[in-house]
Amino acid sequence: MVSRSRAIRICVAMMAASACSLVWSSLSAQGAAAAPDFSGVWGRTSVDFEPPAAGPGPVMNKTRTFYMRVGDDTNPILKPEAAERVRKAGAISRTGTNFPTPSNQCTPWSPPYAWRGLQMQMLQQKDQVTILYVGDQQIRHVRLNQQHPAHVAPSWSGDSVGHYEGDTLVIDTVGLKVGPLSMIDNYGTPYSGALHLMERIRLIDGGAANRAAEQAEKDSGRVDVEMGGASIDPAYKGKGLQVQFRVEDPGVFTTPWSAAVTFRRSAGPWEERVCADSRFNYITGEPFPLPQADRADF
Repeated sequence: MVSRSRAIRICVAMMAASACSLVWSSLSAQGAAAAPDFSGVWGRTSVDFEPPAAGPGPVMNKTRTFYMRVGDDTNPILKPEAAERVRKAGAISRTGTNFPTPSNQCTPWSPPYAWRGLQMQMLQQKDQVTILYVGDQQIRHVRLNQQHPAHVAPSWSGDSVGHYEGDTLVIDTVGLKVGPLSMIDNYGTPYSGALHLMERIRLIDGGAANRAAEQAEKDSGRVDVEMGGASIDPAYKGKGLQVQFRVEDPGVFTTPWSAAVTFRRSAGPWEERVCADSRFNYITGEPFPLPQADRADF
């Protein structure tokens, strides 16, 4: 039989636990209610990453134009083998021919390469966030309030888990697959299976978004609507959306580095951009021979 005093202590402990549970449930509900609204179609006019105000940043375009992709192979974040990959890709680009990339070869876009997309949408659900990128309709799933499994099977999108911290969606991604065309940016910069990506997505002041977008155009060139760039709504006075991310990969980079991409409200429709196999060899620029038949089938 439990004594009266012990029974009282148990009761008090249970009441405290119950109270804590109620407080935690209330805080969780408040956090869910306060989750920012990222809905709508967001667009960009540059396909490159934006460097941080200070500290190590991404490989940038030496030519400052969208039409020739020559990465800065002298960026100190690059280990020698990675710098050589960037150098070789830039040499091809200088000939006026595109080097093979996930976007021109119709292969999956791994993050953070996927942020090169010029339009995107985010579908926020109770247990996950789905990110849609224009460009062969790339799709990425982020599980909310969960942990990475003990053993992650590598995939092109990796294993992404996220949670909200106030007005910011924080995404942690590991387990990215590596292949012949896998790269982290528009300049052929490689990554290894050890890549660890942290992303922080939030709404920012509209004026700040405009300034960031204009600076990105100066740094890396503008992609006009005729070339697939997003049509930005000039009448929209609301907030922009910014993705800040940090890359760690000791197999490829000398140090962790950070970058950002900034979106504004898109005025155009959500387009279907289907990636089709090219008739041209992106190494040589020569057309592939078309199939020929000795005689007609009909």
